Amino acid sequence: MDKQVDKTHYQFERYGQFIGRWVSYFHQVRIVTSLKARRVLEVGVGDKVLQNYLLSNAKIEYVGVDIDPDLNPDIVADVLSLPFVDGEFEVVCAFEVLEHLPFSKFETALRELQRVSSKYVVLSLPHFGPPVKLSFKVPFLPEVKLAWKIPWPRQHVFNGQHYWEIGKRGYSAGKIKKILSRFFVVQDDFIPFENQYHHFYILRKKQ
Repeated sequence: MDKQVDKTHYQFERYGQFIGRWVSYFHQVRIVTSLKARRVLEVGVGDKVLQNYLLSNAKIEYVGVDIDPDLNPDIVADVLSLPFVDGEFEVVCAFEVLEHLPFSKFETALRELQRVSSKYVVLSLPHFGPPVKLSFKVPFLPEVKLAWKIPWPRQHVFNGQHYWEIGKRGYSAGKIKKILSRFFVVQDDFIPFENQYHHFYILRKKQ
């Protein structure tokens, strides 16, 4: 697997200025810290928001892996062949990573993430589809938020980065969840209201 973007891709002016992306960072931190792991592996370090937060604010041993040495990961490696022993990390994360592989390699990557995890794998994947969103707030009552996607199974065209996306033709959410269920117990999956493009999965390793 070769890198697809230069490290300048992750500069704030190009990558971090979207509010929805920071919503996803919030959920990354929230999920990882809630699982109370001693050691966490992140595959695909990106702009290192999760790494910086964990190293500064949590008593968690963090290891970052990426195929791009220019991003200065702890270890340069491919998600399809991780240089760790079985069950080395309680939590293994891959946020917006696996869509950068051809779909034919999706299960191979899942198997490798499963192998090096002892408890959980946490993923986020792009989920295409025009969203409908409603929110309203009545004084003294909790805010109500509703969101759903309009089905639009258009054909995916490789754009130099994403080989596939949930919601595109042949990659339904049901199909992806069925594949994930072969390797894990799907403990939770959700799409943040504020960022309808990222679909999160909390996966528990089968014993």
